[in-house]
Amino acid sequence: MSVEVANETEWSIDPKQFSDLGAFVLDQMRVSPGADLTITFVDPQTIADLHERWMGLIGPTDVMSFPMDELRPGKDGALTPAGILGDIVLCPDVAIQQAHASGHSGIEEMLLLTAHGILHLLGFDHMEPEQERAMFDLQRQLMLLFIAARGTAVHEIVLPEGAEDMLASYYRDHPELPRAGSEKFIHSGASDGPTQGLSGQPEEDDAEVQSDEQINFEQLKANDERFGLPQNDWVGRPESEPEHNNGSDDASNTSPYSEK
Repeated sequence: MSVEVANETEWSIDPKQFSDLGAFVLDQMRVSPGADLTITFVDPQTIADLHERWMGLIGPTDVMSFPMDELRPGKDGALTPAGILGDIVLCPDVAIQQAHASGHSGIEEMLLLTAHGILHLLGFDHMEPEQERAMFDLQRQLMLLFIAARGTAVHEIVLPEGAEDMLASYYRDHPELPRAGSEKFIHSGASDGPTQGLSGQPEEDDAEVQSDEQINFEQLKANDERFGLPQNDWVGRPESEPEHNNGSDDASNTSPYSEK
């Protein structure tokens, strides 16, 4: 399968971590190896423009999904046919804000948002409480299984020293907008707005997140309990095929990136 990763921001991001995650999630969801997925990292202004154009909502958000061929999860022995799954657009600046507010690492947040976006492309949604529990539990299980199966450390995303805080800059240019946090996933709390002067830079340039040491599993478990998510260690799937639903971060099946 083809998983392309493009970084249009100043953040230092290891693209292989995200292409590997994309391939892992699609394999777990029994999607054909011939399916295509694109993951793009953009700045706050870009995702705010997409947010307003496609969802009619003002301000930057964390992740948006643009499904194309409306592929759905397959089953053992019956993979989803090949096709164009779609595009995921993520904003690292918003993700880092949310990670800091929630007490976990930026790479955890980014991996979780990527899994979340892929599930949206596969038709999952969280408009109803039951849908939310199923989807949030599944994305968490996929992220943790990926980290455990990877066998090597995942590297934190880093904003180079001296780089501009684009989220703070966005709100300086739009003082009329409320500085509200975007959609919450596993968070124990949401920030009321972007952290001023946020750099996202770890104490050490080569900071890593170990799968069995530095990942805050206790925090994840506490968040699960807060949202009433089941405490299991397997990747589950809905008993019935998920219906496609244009949720708060799922745009129409016409992608601005696929049009290029």
